Amino acid sequence: MIENWTKEFVIQRLLAITLLVVLFILCFQVVRFFIVPAIWAAILAYVTFPIYTFFYQKVHLSQDFSAGIMTVIVSLSIGVPLVIGLFILQQEALSLYSNLIYRVKVGYLDVPEYFKNLPVVGQQIKDVLWSINKDPEGALEAFRAWVQSHLYYGKVAFDVAFSGLAKAGMALMTLFFFYRDGTSLIRQVRQALRNIIGNRIDGYIDSVGTTTRAVVYGIGLTALAQALLAGIGYYFSGAPNPILLTLVTFVVALIPFGTPFAWAGVSIWLLSQGQTTEGLGLALWGILVISWVDNLIRPIVISGATKIPFIIIFIGVLGGLTAFGFVGLFIGPVVLAIALAVWREWISQHKSDLFAAQTEADAHASAALFPAASYATTEEGREDNADKK
Repeated sequence: MIENWTKEFVIQRLLAITLLVVLFILCFQVVRFFIVPAIWAAILAYVTFPIYTFFYQKVHLSQDFSAGIMTVIVSLSIGVPLVIGLFILQQEALSLYSNLIYRVKVGYLDVPEYFKNLPVVGQQIKDVLWSINKDPEGALEAFRAWVQSHLYYGKVAFDVAFSGLAKAGMALMTLFFFYRDGTSLIRQVRQALRNIIGNRIDGYIDSVGTTTRAVVYGIGLTALAQALLAGIGYYFSGAPNPILLTLVTFVVALIPFGTPFAWAGVSIWLLSQGQTTEGLGLALWGILVISWVDNLIRPIVISGATKIPFIIIFIGVLGGLTAFGFVGLFIGPVVLAIALAVWREWISQHKSDLFAAQTEADAHASAALFPAASYATTEEGREDNADKK
């Protein structure tokens, strides 16, 4: 009877687990497209939640109205610079394209001498320029044929852009509900995890929150400060379109050690145009001023707030970027922060056992080196010493 009951119990458990696994897979397939937007929305909501609390508790607005105001603020903060940057980029692309077509038609397409004198590709560049300027109409016809044969990539780019806009819209829509129901959601998640792991989950969740806020502030503030300083350098060095270059620098600065590629590229371009003083000045400005911001703000804000070694944050940022894309900038450090919290808790719980084992090992080593002293500390040794006295 017991054996049959045990088999039935095991079969019921296996069926329940199977159904749960199937349900989880189906749910994942349904929400897979919305995972990244939801993560972005969660990060934005968590970082800006104190502002929402101000509207809701201090100004005494309703939850829906406070969440709506915050969603509009975040949308404008992200959308307005993005639209301005895209507009400037479009204007610059059209201007560059028109100038390029005009130079090809008149047979005067050229590049700075710096590129012609490159050791490996310099001669190839000269040959290509010579062939284009010799037959401008043929070059334009070949270019049109190349564009016609690669229209598929334009469709791919359009699909990627449309998918990105759809994800941004979903993130903003989800952001509203995270503001309005975020507290209740966190409470439910905390209770569910507490039922599985226990009360230690509170420390893990606190570690996640602290790390997320520190990483967002550290990366965001560093990128903003570096972009503004780089923009000042672009303006005074006479670089073209300093506003657009500043926006590009901000995006690049979100990646650790990515900022030098931005201002160094502009510096090299100025040098190639014969503007030696401006190019060298921008390079010195980048080395002496812009780069120091990354060395000061990022470690202080991130490591100082989280008590986590900066190398862990650095590995988390780059590893998360490689594994999860742009959102991995924030997922990677959080994952490593949780792992470090688990490690520290395990060490703290077994500290007495570890120290006891270390003390015993030290005692054995001391006995092997100094047997007489070791014998004197034992019970038998103390009795012999008492008899001699």
